[in-house]
Amino acid sequence: MLATLAAILPIFALVALGFAGRRSGGFGATSHAELSRFVVKLALPALLFSIMAEAKPDAVWQPGFIIAFGGSAAATFFVTMLVRRRRTVGSADAVADALAGAYSNTAFIGIPLCLALLGTSSLIATSIASIITICITFAIAILAIEIVLRPDVRFGPALATALLAAARNPMVFAPAAGALFSFGGLALPDPLRHFVDLLGAAASPCALVALGMFVGEKRPAVSGAATAQLVGLKLLFQPAIAWLIAYPLLALPPLWAKAAVLIAALPTGTGPFMLAELYRRNLDLTARVILVSTVVSIATLTLVMALL
Repeated sequence: MLATLAAILPIFALVALGFAGRRSGGFGATSHAELSRFVVKLALPALLFSIMAEAKPDAVWQPGFIIAFGGSAAATFFVTMLVRRRRTVGSADAVADALAGAYSNTAFIGIPLCLALLGTSSLIATSIASIITICITFAIAILAIEIVLRPDVRFGPALATALLAAARNPMVFAPAAGALFSFGGLALPDPLRHFVDLLGAAASPCALVALGMFVGEKRPAVSGAATAQLVGLKLLFQPAIAWLIAYPLLALPPLWAKAAVLIAALPTGTGPFMLAELYRRNLDLTARVILVSTVVSIATLTLVMALL
């Protein structure tokens, strides 16, 4: 456990650095937005592009991992939505809450954490999980909320809106472009490889500091019970489902099984906040879930890795 904690602490120390800088006033009100924009539009897409471009095609196609991680995300999404609807939360709010309960922070925390704990071999897993989370899960949430809010809109146009929103995300089309090199058997030219390596190297530290800035923002108080419910579903229920699928049901190889459970156990990422902000649904609750799950995950991730 001490070895796991030693690997995790530097990662969360960067989050704490961003948090302290924002709370102390060292970073301005727009610092999180600007640094996050650099991360999600340039640095992380470059890293994902590089990972996918240099991966072997047979390493990318991992149906067991996709089922384990994707299944845990899907189960958590739908269970959270049902639970929140039973709490008399509106349908659109329940969709926003469901995304907060199932959206792992694969990009900002998953990549540096898996790299530290599982080595470079796990980067393919985090890339696959990022695509599932950012593209598929996010698109499903947009589709569901569009249908709920605009019942007059047919399924086809709503689906097109969701897919178009996902396709415009650099963290979706960058790894897809990298996969073209991989599946086409093409090597990256040296200047391009050096460029994406330099840009991608900034992704992890900048992402962690930006996350710290985000959770350091002062926000209105929200329901403690609702926050605890969503955080519990994210940090406990989702990794439990991933473990059930990865170990007893599919008996995945150790690296892929550990990666599936570890990524499922990550705190809530910032994607749900973007959705909540876009549709003005439970914005403060979503922000609180991101903050609390990030802090609590220091303990839960340490426990998960110790158990694995």
